[in-house]
Amino acid sequence: MPARRKKPRAGALSPAHSIDPNAAGIDIGATEIYIAVPVDRDPHPVRKFATFTEDLMSAADWLKQCGIKTVAMESTGVYWIPLFQILEARGMKVCLVNARHVKNVPGRKSDLCDCQWLQHLHSAGLLRASFRPSSQVCAVRSLVRYRDSLVQLSAMHLQHMQKALDQMNLQLHHVISDLSGKTGIAIVEAILAGERDPHQLATLRDPRTKASQETIAKSLVGDYRREHLFTLRQSLTGFRQNSQLIADCDVEIESLLKEFSSGDGPGAEAVPEPQAELKRKPRRNEMSFDLRTQLHRIFAVDLTEIPGINTLTTSAKVYRYSGLDLAHIRALPAVKVSSPGDNVETSVVKDQLFPAMSITMYAIPGN
Repeated sequence: MPARRKKPRAGALSPAHSIDPNAAGIDIGATEIYIAVPVDRDPHPVRKFATFTEDLMSAADWLKQCGIKTVAMESTGVYWIPLFQILEARGMKVCLVNARHVKNVPGRKSDLCDCQWLQHLHSAGLLRASFRPSSQVCAVRSLVRYRDSLVQLSAMHLQHMQKALDQMNLQLHHVISDLSGKTGIAIVEAILAGERDPHQLATLRDPRTKASQETIAKSLVGDYRREHLFTLRQSLTGFRQNSQLIADCDVEIESLLKEFSSGDGPGAEAVPEPQAELKRKPRRNEMSFDLRTQLHRIFAVDLTEIPGINTLTTSAKVYRYSGLDLAHIRALPAVKVSSPGDNVETSVVKDQLFPAMSITMYAIPGN
């Protein structure tokens, strides 16, 4: 049975010693939100609103009527995003806080609802806002995160293909380096088309494959069973569909990146030649367009010139978490600000981003 919300007690908090008297607190939920304003702004300082767009607009109007200039809310899942964007468009300063940081603030709130406690802490200046980049950067970040999920789904389909081969004792994925490569896909397609002769299947080997034709033929002797062939076919179909979705994402991401204005800096005019180790064919999960050139144009600096930094992992993460201003990199390792909306814990964000920042920050002028 879901836990009941605590009944708000209007007037339970004193406005004395407020650093910002025009602050409000919002408790975000999936189907309803609670908003608390200072007790001297409305006879009913705590109100409940539904999460439909019309109700969120009414909530923003009420905050304006109460003279609220800044609001605090916790980054609960993704439910905060619609209200955040509405309030930001109304000119309010939105303080998006990490729930873990709120718990670390000393004090008892047993007789208060969450929105009143947030309003009290925010008016006293005890809350720290998480960094959120511009809406233009957030649009790219949303697509990149969606693309990451598609890559993970493709890996799952590939694992299902490998499991189906194992259950038929077909050792193809053990003798070639990549089942999703040219040789692997060609042989799997031939198997699904009805070919069972291992020597005939082995002739589909790409000349660049290290394994010999005889070794591949031995790996294709097995027990071809109907149920596992069905699983293999389904997994291959899912893998191809996700590959096409990833390609479509790359086109849309490139289109959004081209809308960014070029950065100002001494290296903004020409893109330097990549290092020798970077002159290679793109890996399977890398974006299909020249991401390095786009990031260099936006940042006006080539982060991949730093040893240990590559385009897809580090440079893209710095862009997604710091926005267009690389000055944020100097401060983030010290204050450990997490990025809301990641659906990951702060420690995971820190483990992914801070090692990149600790190297990158030394390449920024002024460090």
